[in-house]
Amino acid sequence: MAFSKLSRGLFIVLAILVALPLVGIDITVLSVFGGALGVGLGLGLQKIAANYVSGFTLLLDQSIRIGDMVQVDKHYGEVKEIATRYTVLRSLDGSESIIPNETMITNPVINKSLTDKDNQILLPVQVAYGSDLGRVRDLLLEIADGNDRVLETPVPQVRLQSFGENGINLELVVWIRDPEEGEANLRSQLNWSVWGTFQRERIEIPFPQRVIHVAGQPISFTPDRLPGRA
Repeated sequence: MAFSKLSRGLFIVLAILVALPLVGIDITVLSVFGGALGVGLGLGLQKIAANYVSGFTLLLDQSIRIGDMVQVDKHYGEVKEIATRYTVLRSLDGSESIIPNETMITNPVINKSLTDKDNQILLPVQVAYGSDLGRVRDLLLEIADGNDRVLETPVPQVRLQSFGENGINLELVVWIRDPEEGEANLRSQLNWSVWGTFQRERIEIPFPQRVIHVAGQPISFTPDRLPGRA
């Protein structure tokens, strides 16, 4: 259908070019117009041509493949299709984003499964200063070992990040091999386990507090000694 329409259009243009000189119209005027039209079309099709060239580049260098989990700008998801003009990313909520191939070439792309599907996840945890850090570390490692998605190798770790204003900042480090399943569910499962375990073990998760020390006695005013009254 598309080929027949294109052929019909070409025949019409050819017929017009042949008929114009026969009726005494100089077609050199049309050549100037055609040149200007060609420049306009060239500028308009520049982006489209760039997308097609970028698409062939993606298909040839294999830096992004079907099934990879990638992030481009604010878009994150699984590569479902690499067409000649665009790439389709399917996010974890089921929505699909159509990304021009030129964007995939010119912008930084984070590929979480290019050479290795193992992905690291960092889970921040804060405990009160009176906590037994050795016990807290053992409990966090038990929580990580009890989750099916957490890999045994690399081994989960608990890092002491810093001594914060309200508590001690720790970080549970785990690895997964299925980034296509997303991180939100795993973080939720680990956080639920941390909350339940800390409640059972009476380990305090601190919250911001302020202690005010007042120097001296507060000033009290009686009705007959109000400021400005004799």
